[in-house]
Amino acid sequence: MTQLLLLTVALLVLAHVPPGRSEFKRCWKGQGICRTYCTRQESYMHLCPDASLCCLSYVFKPPRAPKNEYD
Repeated sequence: MTQLLLLTVALLVLAHVPPGRSEFKRCWKGQGICRTYCTRQESYMHLCPDASLCCLSYVFKPPRAPKNEYD
């Protein structure tokens, strides 16, 4: 009986734990993360809807367009 009660309590506690990575909102086609500050391995791309920074890893950062020689 004690084991059944312990199992029930454990299942109730686990039901209230949020899944991993749910604290970050995704941006930039799902490759970026909305944060207050970007890490060293990330670059700021644009603002998220909640006015936080959309941080994108340098691996996913799109290359810069070449400058036009007439500009």
